[in-house]
Amino acid sequence: MNDRAFEILETKQRVQADNEKEAQNVRNLLREKKAFMVNLMASPGAGKTTLLVRTIRALKDVYRIGVMEADVDSDVDARTISELGVRVIQLHSGGLCHMDADMTKRGLEGLNPDGLDLIFLENIGNLVCPAEFDTGAAKKVMILSVPEGDDKPLKYPLMFSVSDCLLINKTDTCAVFDFDFDACAQRARKLNPDITVIPLSALTGDGFDAWISWLKQQAEDWRNSL
Repeated sequence: MNDRAFEILETKQRVQADNEKEAQNVRNLLREKKAFMVNLMASPGAGKTTLLVRTIRALKDVYRIGVMEADVDSDVDARTISELGVRVIQLHSGGLCHMDADMTKRGLEGLNPDGLDLIFLENIGNLVCPAEFDTGAAKKVMILSVPEGDDKPLKYPLMFSVSDCLLINKTDTCAVFDFDFDACAQRARKLNPDITVIPLSALTGDGFDAWISWLKQQAEDWRNSL
């Protein structure tokens, strides 16, 4: 017999269920617009914006690109991206540590996906909260930089479990930092056997061809599935 005089409400489950519904709405919108969206996640300082700049330069003659820059505050990254001549909008989270599907949908309304082929959501920098919320993106890509260490799959397993691609950035710093690429890749694949692991340097461009090739193939496969 339940003699409680109060109700227990599991708020996190409700929030996540509501988010899943909104994420499906985002997916439907992107399919309607034929716009392939990538959710780019990483810790602060991992090199998201530097990687994004080089990626846009490599693809802007192939795809019509839009970018949603999400931060707690400031417009530094949006200003950087705007210099590349692509459509960009700055999103402020109001202190939240992640983008959810509703925020993403409102960001898309502000960006206007009409006529865009490829959209990047540069998520707020951390390896915890962004992994928990589906934004409706077609693919989830995470960046781990060499200075952060090869043990991060052990410490932040969910991020590696939900990501489609792991970019190990700042390979140009290997002479300074002790980073075991094989160990990192094995730990990531133990959590997620399907994850693609690509070491690269957004600064020098080393390994970048593999990333661009993967991204173009994913976009093509997604369009063929429409």
